[in-house]
Amino acid sequence: MLYREGGQFKTSYGDDQAIFPIAQDRWIMTALVLAAFLAIPCFATQYVYTEVLIPVLILSIAAIGLNILTGYCGQVSLGTGGFMAVAAYASYNIWLRVPLFNDLIIVVLFGGVMAAIFGMLFGLPSLRIKGFYLAVATLAAQFFVDWATARIKWLTNYAPSGSVNVANLKALGIPINTPETRYLFILAVTVVLALAAKNLVRGRIGRQWTAIRDMDIAAEIMGVRPVNAKLSAFAVSSFCIGVSGSLFAFLRLGAWEPQAFSIDRSFQVLFMIIIGGLGSILGSFLGAIFIVLMPIFLNQLPTWLGIHLSTATIAHIEAMVFGSMIVLVLLLEPNGLARLWQIIKEKLRLWPLPY
Repeated sequence: MLYREGGQFKTSYGDDQAIFPIAQDRWIMTALVLAAFLAIPCFATQYVYTEVLIPVLILSIAAIGLNILTGYCGQVSLGTGGFMAVAAYASYNIWLRVPLFNDLIIVVLFGGVMAAIFGMLFGLPSLRIKGFYLAVATLAAQFFVDWATARIKWLTNYAPSGSVNVANLKALGIPINTPETRYLFILAVTVVLALAAKNLVRGRIGRQWTAIRDMDIAAEIMGVRPVNAKLSAFAVSSFCIGVSGSLFAFLRLGAWEPQAFSIDRSFQVLFMIIIGGLGSILGSFLGAIFIVLMPIFLNQLPTWLGIHLSTATIAHIEAMVFGSMIVLVLLLEPNGLARLWQIIKEKLRLWPLPY
């Protein structure tokens, strides 16, 4: 009864096609966004900012990008870490070599655009291959970026160790140098990209992606051009992943080396969309929350239980839990955590009535 739809009439096409057609959803999302902008900065500690909130938001953007490509368009990709690295080093070089463009907004957008171009180049094989073979092609992009960032010294400004760092960041003249300002900047970017992605997948281009995912031959017969649909999916996906890579490098790490964007990062984001739910913007957030919070929970659990375990043992347990969760999700609920939330909402619409 608390989640009922009775009395909520749709009197226009706009009401019927709203992102949140049910009033309760609009209230919940409005409350969450206001709390994220106004309430959390009042009590969050530096540890919560740097180890929980900032990683969750940045990786959510990356998961949204990969979900657009894999969940909505059906194109498997294992090059997420490479696309993040392209954006990170592109942003670093324009920040370092062009002082006129030192604004963080310009730097992040430039990284996203460069990642989109790179993603489209490596998305060209998707016009001829798909499935496992496409995954291998995107994996080649990951290995190529790993090689380039380690061997082309110009990208790292000829640093002997290969490590680069940034400081004194500003956006529109406002210093972004504290955990709180970094969190608010990343949160604003996340909200904008999430809304943009949600509207894209609900529109004409999103329907083209879904048609290609479900049956590309039938989609082509109906007039969908695979070239436009697949390359646009690679471009939008790589742009979002690139933005997340720039934010991760500049606002999460501050100083990084090529191994920060290794293939492990690609698998991490892939696990997010599998656990959170393929083809779901909400699932991208839920998967990122799970992947970020689970290691923290596993690290603290032995202490809470009074059990002394080594760091290596905890790392092994973490890998086992991740593997087990992926298997369980694929077996019990292939649509991930997002589907579980949909089931809960359906139950709430009927509660306490049995029918």
